[in-house]
Amino acid sequence: MSEATPLAPAPARSGAADLARIAIFAALIAVLGLPGSFTILGPVPITAQTLGVMLAGAILGPWRGAAAVGVFLLLTAIGAPLLAGGRGGIGVFLAPSAGYLLGWLPAAFVIGALVHAGRRRPTVLRTFAANVVGGILVVYAIGIPVQSVLTRMPLGETALTSLIYLPGDLTKAVIATTVVMALVTGYRRAFPVEWIDAPRRTPRTPRVDVASRP
Repeated sequence: MSEATPLAPAPARSGAADLARIAIFAALIAVLGLPGSFTILGPVPITAQTLGVMLAGAILGPWRGAAAVGVFLLLTAIGAPLLAGGRGGIGVFLAPSAGYLLGWLPAAFVIGALVHAGRRRPTVLRTFAANVVGGILVVYAIGIPVQSVLTRMPLGETALTSLIYLPGDLTKAVIATTVVMALVTGYRRAFPVEWIDAPRRTPRTPRVDVASRP
């Protein structure tokens, strides 16, 4: 009589691990809002939370990264005070910074898609470029027009004043790239994405000592 093959619990474990990662990065974005925010020459606050969005996309990949941001935005919309300064509720999505918040969702997706493009191992250049394209250009492309509409300021003037955020956002892109590359070399398990060009460990062949005969 043949023994029954046990069911593999790997998919369930994988799903639970994905949910845990999504929850952790949603919490990370919230934690990065604890230092607070400040404004310079405009109604849109400067915070560290964009760094969390960059890390979510770059580490989790496009779908999981976007899901983490989506969970964060959903909790914020229903009233959780997760934004910098303890802000929350549906009203924050009607403020001048609403476009930037909504831009976080596609930003995380774009970052993840570029960092892990072709399921290749992340590189410094590609990771930094992904953070700039997704974490800055995509966010600005949505945030600036929405801010212009809500503040009734000309689009060109709004874009010009938004340049004040660029140095800080570039700094966040550098920090996110540094963290990602440190994890690539030091803690591969942080990434749920399987890379086709990742170095594989070759098992050692056990050494057998043969005793010499007299």
